Amino acid sequence: MVEGAGYRARVVDLELRERLSAIGAVLIEGPKACGKTETATQAAATIYRLDVDAAARSAAAYAPDVLLDSPAPVLLDEWQVAPSLWDHVRRAVDDRSPEKGLFIMAGSATPRDDINRHSGAGRIGVIQMRPMSLLESGHSSGAASLAALMDGDRVRGRDAGLSVPGIIDRVCVGGWPALLDATPTDAGRWLRDYLNQIVLVDIQELGTRRRDPENIRRLLASLARNVATSARVTALAKDVGGADGPVARSTVDGYLDSLHRLRLVENSPAWAPHMRSATPLQSSPTRYFIDPSLAVAALGQGPKQLMADLNATGYLFENLVVRDMRVYAQRSGGAVHHWRDQNQNEVDIIVTMPDGRWAAFEVKMNPDDADKAAATLLSFSQKVDQAKVGKPAAMGVITTTGFAYRRDDGVSVLPIGALGP
Repeated sequence: MVEGAGYRARVVDLELRERLSAIGAVLIEGPKACGKTETATQAAATIYRLDVDAAARSAAAYAPDVLLDSPAPVLLDEWQVAPSLWDHVRRAVDDRSPEKGLFIMAGSATPRDDINRHSGAGRIGVIQMRPMSLLESGHSSGAASLAALMDGDRVRGRDAGLSVPGIIDRVCVGGWPALLDATPTDAGRWLRDYLNQIVLVDIQELGTRRRDPENIRRLLASLARNVATSARVTALAKDVGGADGPVARSTVDGYLDSLHRLRLVENSPAWAPHMRSATPLQSSPTRYFIDPSLAVAALGQGPKQLMADLNATGYLFENLVVRDMRVYAQRSGGAVHHWRDQNQNEVDIIVTMPDGRWAAFEVKMNPDDADKAAATLLSFSQKVDQAKVGKPAAMGVITTTGFAYRRDDGVSVLPIGALGP
């Protein structure tokens, strides 16, 4: 997926074009360095980089019309450094109605006083952007389309040739555009510097109260050890406090809020279908980083350590799969959830679509575990009250390598290197 002079196309490119043709302004949200600016630049006629352009920041404060009256679409990059722009953009969209595609706002953090952002409804559309999926980075064939699966098609094909060590490299390197050609060693250095910047600068800039850097580092390490689980805040508080005892829950909640506002973590909410079983469901979210490489960097690990402990690496692989499935599901307007009951029966990924269709997926590093995972999915589908939520549009086992195909029991086997939107 490559376009233009050095620009590698993203799944959200088409979504951005569609939104610009339908609404006055579009906000692209995502973590730093995930490619928001490059993607927005492809569609913009005028570009203001507010984080580095002092003149543009002054204009935003004292004469915003000078910026907003530029040839459209106008890109306001890192708009959150001048949060008053939100209301000015909203008013400009109203004043110039019914014109569409006037402004693109890109930001890597949510301002603290974001209560008024709800007033952007109908004027400012929001697009979530994440680090590159394997399809976008050139490591997936895309032969197994999620949209085709949701339509009931029998997808088939093979992966792009990644071995298990190659997939582990992608877990360590991540989907950051700056690291496309980096080795895991070089990527590890970059990512540790990235997290250090987050801890020492970005989180501190979000509020008036200083956050303890060592506490934040311990929280990142705890989240990394608990990735793909529903670890409770009380457990995280113990890890953060260490030998001195757990820190206050409110302290951890504040740290987690900062990480969410910086788009560094993205949990999977629980799916609550109508169930035939009387077993209560768990409503706590499953914790993930926006990209598994952040978990690897927070733990100071690399490919050698991950290869030596494939059981633990399976949780990081699940984070990789969830990242990609979010990218692919978003293209069709879908969302990613998880399901777990109080007996600890669970399904790793539930994809839901706006029209009510849903699909269930299990994640397994070892392709030989497909039989067990398929049995889990078939048992789960029988617990769902299909008279109320319908039959699953698809069920699949997402694994590391091999071919994409549908089994006789209706469950598809899907190597991550074959997935696409």
